[in-house]
Amino acid sequence: MSTITQAFVQQWDTAIRMEAAQRDSRFMAAVTDRGSITGESFSINFLGDDGSLLDANTVRHGDTEWSLADHSTPIVNMADFYKAFPLDRNDIPKMLVNPVTGGDYMQLLMNAKNRRIDDIIYKAARGNQLKKDGTSEALPAGQKIAVGGTGFTKTKLIQAKALFRLNEADEMAGEELYIAYDSLMLEDILADTTLTSADFMAVKMLQEGSVSGKWMGFKWLAYNGIERTGGTSYTIAWAKSGIHCGKGYEEGNVTRRGDKKDAWQVSMGASYGAGRQDKKKVVEIAFV
Repeated sequence: MSTITQAFVQQWDTAIRMEAAQRDSRFMAAVTDRGSITGESFSINFLGDDGSLLDANTVRHGDTEWSLADHSTPIVNMADFYKAFPLDRNDIPKMLVNPVTGGDYMQLLMNAKNRRIDDIIYKAARGNQLKKDGTSEALPAGQKIAVGGTGFTKTKLIQAKALFRLNEADEMAGEELYIAYDSLMLEDILADTTLTSADFMAVKMLQEGSVSGKWMGFKWLAYNGIERTGGTSYTIAWAKSGIHCGKGYEEGNVTRRGDKKDAWQVSMGASYGAGRQDKKKVVEIAFV
């Protein structure tokens, strides 16, 4: 009986392979970056414009009639975040790859940080916006496209684009428009022949299976964090100037923990906040 198989060896991997996951922030470059924030919150100075015309002057030497500008100040509170990974010093000699010195743990934290930024921006777009006077403002019903018992359709996309035009918040007003999409939306879009009937769209969307890029007036950003409640999903479309995001701090550390038998600890702490600058620049679209 041959026993040569007892001498066979197994080659162990000498690198760490990351699981598929979102690593970058999809939304940070698509909103107004307020940079580094000092303090527990930051404000957004909002000046309303009712779209009125210049008044006719029909009385010579008449009294001045003032018009009052609409001032309001949205307030964005900063929120703190933290995550850490440990690695026992006794485990290191037993491993071919050190995820601490190799930077793998820090990469995981960077991924988590970027996903958190997108989550904050997404929730700021849909949530209640705090004001300086202590009140809060929900996204108006007029800025929400109802589910209507259907998936994501061409009709809903046209409605969203029309709202930005109605509000003077589209490319004609110098705005950059974005929309978030997930796998469910992708299925609806690629299956809708009214959206993919043109030759160039068929090539780009059907053969490549992607909607990334710009079409229908929006830049499309893949995001699997779209909330789904009771069988209904809620995506967002927005103008870049309509959402502001600020960073209090970001700090990554690799340290020895003397209180944990000198274990390695890789950690990241950060502080972020986001809010709506103008409700007319955000549209929520519901779909099944």
